[in-house]
Amino acid sequence: MRGPLNIVRLVRMGATFERTGAMGILLESFNAPPLLRAAARTLAWPFRWMGRPGDPGLPPVPRALVAMGPAYVKFGQILSTRPDVVGAPVAEQLRFLQDRLPPFPTEQARVEIARELGQTAESLFSEFSGPVAAASLAQVHRARLRATGEAVAVKVLRPGIERAFRRDIDALRFTAQVIHALVPSARRLRPLDVIAHFEGVVRGELDLRLEAAASSEFAANTARDAGFRVPAVRWSLTARRVLTMDWVEGIGAADTTAIRAAGHDTAELAQRVLRLFLSHALRDGYFHGDMHQGNLKVAPDGDLVAFDFGIMGRIDDYTRRVYAEILWGFIRRDYRRVAEVHFEAGYVPPDRSVDAFAQALRAVGEPIFGMDASHISMSRLLAYLFEVTERFGMRTRTELILLQRTMVVVEGVARSLDPRMNIWEAARPVVEAYIRDSLGPRALARDMARTARVLAAFSPRLPDLVREGLTRADEALPPPPRAAARAAMAAWAAAGLAVGILGTLVLTGP
Repeated sequence: MRGPLNIVRLVRMGATFERTGAMGILLESFNAPPLLRAAARTLAWPFRWMGRPGDPGLPPVPRALVAMGPAYVKFGQILSTRPDVVGAPVAEQLRFLQDRLPPFPTEQARVEIARELGQTAESLFSEFSGPVAAASLAQVHRARLRATGEAVAVKVLRPGIERAFRRDIDALRFTAQVIHALVPSARRLRPLDVIAHFEGVVRGELDLRLEAAASSEFAANTARDAGFRVPAVRWSLTARRVLTMDWVEGIGAADTTAIRAAGHDTAELAQRVLRLFLSHALRDGYFHGDMHQGNLKVAPDGDLVAFDFGIMGRIDDYTRRVYAEILWGFIRRDYRRVAEVHFEAGYVPPDRSVDAFAQALRAVGEPIFGMDASHISMSRLLAYLFEVTERFGMRTRTELILLQRTMVVVEGVARSLDPRMNIWEAARPVVEAYIRDSLGPRALARDMARTARVLAAFSPRLPDLVREGLTRADEALPPPPRAAARAAMAAWAAAGLAVGILGTLVLTGP
């Protein structure tokens, strides 16, 4: 029965897109063939009455998604981090989806709390406000603990959101299959993989214990960051559908007038928000993936306070080094090195020309660096960079896309605080320090010591591994290659033994 139901949902989806004016924008974004564009518009037009009008205060695409429900809103929020998939203009529209859904009744939130925590909201809290923020999957209430009088934020999932998500993910998967079959040009964007990624992200967000764990890890990583705070999790009042954290008073990062009136230095805050984000990404490899103004406050003491840890980014040590070298190359305008890093990392196919790629990167960077500081834009740079890397056959790197997209969002936050901030000058100290600490002699020694530790763990097994290798070589090879294999194995064993000894000394040394 799912097939017919999904067809009906697809028709309703198309009708909503047509009614809100989003259909043409999406077809253009996916570069649909003219025949398919005409067919989609023609088929959707008679069913416009099935489509919902949506919020007239929103641009067409987010307007359609809000009309279709919470799961579609969340999908749009995630796609706003993927301009490589939907294109920069649509990604920009999707940024309007922050906190655009109406709240559900407070009484339903109380019911969910009692069901999840095993105690009524009245027994746990002396005060429990109406919703202070409503998002696609959950809403937040301000409460006061009956036991201690402390103020807390209580996040509660929307009733029935799991069932709605399962229903809508089926429709989205079916839509991705249709796009994959009918729009060959969209296949490079891997629509089925995009839906699978979305499903994985939202399944994680539908268990608020995982968000609590992410918040706790992020807080531990950033505990020593001056001027930055993460509210503490109240684990005894947290469950799958309820998350309780400390309440932090402050001014929303979007209210620059109030921030200035409170006596805070907005230029310094702009520098701080950008440098903190880069530090989290490069130093820790774990960063807030949705660091827009709605998820940041300025506390009375001037600290930046982050919220909502449903979308977090994680990048490994090697990727961090690659990204830092790319940033550092652009900061120094060393386009040849930026090109070499792309090739060394395997991001660009080896059959392409390094010199041609460096020249294309120069065409991206030089016009931007020639601008006034207030016009130097990371979003413009990344938009051009996407065009160049696509032309040279670079494959999409999901972890880098989220990192780059979040940096664009953070740049927007910083510029709202200080429109004249020079993003490259702000980024330089963080990137320079990371390059010095991660690519210098001390970093090399640290990497060698780490390698030695790993090999030392295998040193007791070296004799057995050598014996097994020699036995297999004797059985599989004729005499001349067998002798060469034995010599290579002996050299490998000697090198392994030496490194194992070194590793043991490292492990047992002072």
